[in-house]
Amino acid sequence: MFGPKCQSCGMPLSRDEHGGGSEADGSRSTEYCSHCYAGGHLLDEQVTCAEMQARVLGKLREMKVPGFLAKRFAGRIPYLRRWK
Repeated sequence: MFGPKCQSCGMPLSRDEHGGGSEADGSRSTEYCSHCYAGGHLLDEQVTCAEMQARVLGKLREMKVPGFLAKRFAGRIPYLRRWK
């Protein structure tokens, strides 16, 4: 539906205001958004999967996404590449 998603938080990369995170060489990441990845590194390497789910759920609620959809999107986070 939205194309590739961040493999850390699940955000559609098409919705990232920067078009994705950045690699060490300055190129755009095709796997991570700019909120999770910059300069070739994850921005918060200490965050747990459960913490990321809570962050995403909170952000989606701020954006007025219906609760059942917010929970569905947050529930998919453990299946992303970063968390496997």
